[in-house]
Amino acid sequence: MKRNKQYYARKLHRFLGVFLGIQFLLWTLGGLYFSWTDIDEIHGDHFVIEPEPLAFNSDSLSISDIHESNINSISMVSVLSEPYFWVNESKLYHAATGKLRDEISESEAIAIANARLIGDIPFKKATYINEVGKHHEYRNRPLPAWKIDFDTTEDITVYIDARNGSFQRIRHQQWRWFDFLWMLHTMDYEGRDDMNNAILRGFSILGLITVGSGFALFFMTIRRRKATISPRN
Repeated sequence: MKRNKQYYARKLHRFLGVFLGIQFLLWTLGGLYFSWTDIDEIHGDHFVIEPEPLAFNSDSLSISDIHESNINSISMVSVLSEPYFWVNESKLYHAATGKLRDEISESEAIAIANARLIGDIPFKKATYINEVGKHHEYRNRPLPAWKIDFDTTEDITVYIDARNGSFQRIRHQQWRWFDFLWMLHTMDYEGRDDMNNAILRGFSILGLITVGSGFALFFMTIRRRKATISPRN
């Protein structure tokens, strides 16, 4: 009976070890990458200049010129050093004239991106996007947006909100590796950030079973050795 228990425990442990081994390796590699990289560099902070505080003459600004029947939210933004009111998170009014303006143009988006980057980085191309998939590096961010690509070894890409000209995100190769390893780490192959998905829960339970079967084998082996040695004494 003891032999049968040990046999099945060893078989279960061996099977789970092979089955879970690859995922355990991916978790370890991901953990090493996360712990050995600077999160500020992952965010791309070393490529970006911090924006200067808004400094406008308040006497030249007039909210009364904004023709909106219902204003739920209003904030001030800068588009290439020009003051604007961002109203109801949908419309952009010039703060001095009250004129409603169109979306940010391609040339403006390129200029905004260049103004925030450190150094003279060669421009590659600009793309207007109004939808992204769950795996896109600009997921869960405001749309439409301008995707500004730069010709660098780091494959730098800047995303500018096409509605109000705000600098949204910078992406580069190191961040993309982080994002890929994070997906393997969380096992959320749909959108990266769901830590409660069924796959991760299942592998976590199997991991506990694997560890438990290892402990069981250890104590079974100890008992068997004691039983073998004791008659000689």
